[in-house]
Amino acid sequence: MAILLLGSNINPFTNIKKAISEIEKLSGVSITAKSSLYETEPVGFKPQPMFINCCLEVSTLLSPKELLYQTQGIEEAMGRTRKIKWGPRVIDIDILLYGEEVISDKDLTIPHPELHHRLFALIPLAEIAPNILHPILKVSIKELISRKF
Repeated sequence: MAILLLGSNINPFTNIKKAISEIEKLSGVSITAKSSLYETEPVGFKPQPMFINCCLEVSTLLSPKELLYQTQGIEEAMGRTRKIKWGPRVIDIDILLYGEEVISDKDLTIPHPELHHRLFALIPLAEIAPNILHPILKVSIKELISRKF
């Protein structure tokens, strides 16, 4: 099981829907839960449109790196460019969690290093998996959210 966070602020509803459709087409990946869509403020680079975010729980036969490469392929095919850090984007697909694995290398960090700080990720994640534990902090997603308020 892996948790993906999708985000977009360029034609966001269309692009989130397209990304979900492309994820469904991946061999060895099956969407098992999907959160609602949430409108969120940009982080870091503020002068840009609001984002739409959602989380997907997926069952996968892919390794974490294979899942990363496949989701980056979807981003690239949809026209994602990385010109401005935290800038506008057609689509962003992040791997937040991959089971209880902890991975830290130059290409991939799981759990996502900013997960516990970002309500735009925690709130949709709590909708589909409130009791899942952060594999490093050993607290539930629900508890992480309660610490933010």
